[in-house]
Amino acid sequence: MPSAHEADERPAAGRDDDVPGRLALAVGRLNRRIRSSTGGLSHGQLSALSTIVRSGPLRPSEIAAIEVAAAPTITRIVAELEARGLVERTPDPQDRRSLFVTRTEAGTALLLEARSDRARAVADVLAELTPEDREAITAALPALERAALVAPPVEA
Repeated sequence: MPSAHEADERPAAGRDDDVPGRLALAVGRLNRRIRSSTGGLSHGQLSALSTIVRSGPLRPSEIAAIEVAAAPTITRIVAELEARGLVERTPDPQDRRSLFVTRTEAGTALLLEARSDRARAVADVLAELTPEDREAITAALPALERAALVAPPVEA
């Protein structure tokens, strides 16, 4: 157990020197607030489906690399998505031992609906904030997108 002096040296909640802890807490709580807007899919399933819709057809190993997930996890997720009719597995014509995972129309439709639902949920959260807080979040978006390895939207 730390002494009273050691406890005083730890970053206090709300202090600028605890950015990693504060960010982790804020992101986690925001994610929980909007979690119900996933079309009935887990976060992992929704993320994998998004990868398949955006970049497919893909081999399961490619999905695992993009999602930074273990191969058995992706195998389970793909099986669950396939059982729901959201993706299809097809043999690789060049290598019959391998297969590709491809989106279905139902998978694309569910992903678009879930994205729309999540955007509405985030808009509701942002509406609770002051204009200054919304401006601060807007200004932080490029850095957050880089940290999350998300490409910013392309400007028209």
